[in-house]
Amino acid sequence: MRAAVCRAYGPPEVVGVEEVPDPVFGADELLIRVTSSTVNRTTSCIRACIPAFAARPMYGFRRPRRPILGTDFAGVVEAVGHDVDGFAIGDRVFGFDDRRLGGHGELLALPVAAGVLPIPDGVPDDTAAAAVEGGYYALGYIERADLASGQRALVHGGGGTIGTTAIQLLVAAGVEVVAVAEEHQRELMADLGAAQVIDYRSEDFTAIGETFDLVFDAVGKTSFHRCRPLLPADGMFMATELGPRLQNIRLSLTTRFGGGPRVHFPIPGKVRPQLKKVAAALEDGSFKPVIDRTFHLDQIVDAYRYVDTESKTGNVILRVGEPLVPSPGD
Repeated sequence: MRAAVCRAYGPPEVVGVEEVPDPVFGADELLIRVTSSTVNRTTSCIRACIPAFAARPMYGFRRPRRPILGTDFAGVVEAVGHDVDGFAIGDRVFGFDDRRLGGHGELLALPVAAGVLPIPDGVPDDTAAAAVEGGYYALGYIERADLASGQRALVHGGGGTIGTTAIQLLVAAGVEVVAVAEEHQRELMADLGAAQVIDYRSEDFTAIGETFDLVFDAVGKTSFHRCRPLLPADGMFMATELGPRLQNIRLSLTTRFGGGPRVHFPIPGKVRPQLKKVAAALEDGSFKPVIDRTFHLDQIVDAYRYVDTESKTGNVILRVGEPLVPSPGD
């Protein structure tokens, strides 16, 4: 099979397309022919080994131990292990696995117990792939926040994969959302349901004189201390990154005491239950992932170069094979 292979840590140019052996699938596994994946902040950080203290123990000290990257995928079942129930050859499936990886190859072997689910009818392959990682992480944070209809949330980094997802899911729950994004994303943020959009380049969002039940840093570019003026005594701050010197983990412990706003740093839950909720949101239309642009497998270096600019809006699709249900305009 063909795959985008990363055999050393470094810039986008360390990744190349190679012919590699087909994966061997076990009795409890599916063999999936991948049609779509994404190039995202996670895969870029793995490729570049950022942060090294976390990436090297998890993915390989000297080089990636799993050289075919790709955390998410959509595709079709090619073969079924004899211990597998509930799936058949030809089923359209999507999923997420940020440990085994492999979404950037034409074939992928994964245990059914991992994050693999049927794609809802009518959902294009690219849309399914784009929904997975953002949906998984955004849901984990939103469920931990447990906001009620009528409460308010500020989403910093509203234009990213997790941010665009969080805005839609919060709005669907009746939460009033203020999005912090770039000026060119203003119309999109409003279309996703944001009641107000702040351009972080021209305005200090921490000085707007308003408070929020939740401040969610969906890109890891701000801090609890900077956002403190936005939080009432019972407010909460969440971020997708550990923060400088792991401060978000430390603050999640120390802010339990003192009666002020708290920092929460939820540990991601099991993938499969969360993906069932993502699939339901895709099916009922409350969530539609934002796709910035699409690259083909042979353009993998260009895809990584673009993601590394940190200017993408929503998701960058990597088209690995021919989709069974194409996106509109294909």
